[in-house]
Amino acid sequence: MEWVRELRGTIVGLDTAPLIYFMEEHPKYGRIVVPFFEAMDRGEFSVVTSVLTLSEALTEPFRKGALELAEDYRRILLRAAHLTTVDVTPEIAEAAARLRADHKLRTPDAIQIATVRREGASSLVTNDTELPPLPGLRVIVLRDLL
Repeated sequence: MEWVRELRGTIVGLDTAPLIYFMEEHPKYGRIVVPFFEAMDRGEFSVVTSVLTLSEALTEPFRKGALELAEDYRRILLRAAHLTTVDVTPEIAEAAARLRADHKLRTPDAIQIATVRREGASSLVTNDTELPPLPGLRVIVLRDLL
């Protein structure tokens, strides 16, 4: 897929939804995200996300008692070779507050964006159609790739 090739050699921010689509083999978006995660696995680019992704991704598995799936999420988010999960620091929290003030973002979105920006990402893979254009960050919305 062309959009995945364009990410080679960069740092890519990852929002929660694409990870869930991959891990749970989403019927509509799974085919779009599999090449992304395969390329990440090959080290074609580095991926960064907020620890908030762990919280969001584990919610449904915990709700359903799907402990194996929860462990799979932990494994990819905390131990994958080319994916870094970053803690929320005071610096990230302040940057998120500025993003919220300037762009009227929801707190989870602002934290995710502040995190990936701090880590040097040039793009963010998401399926959030409500994110505004952000200077210095290419927002890749999966729905637009269908």
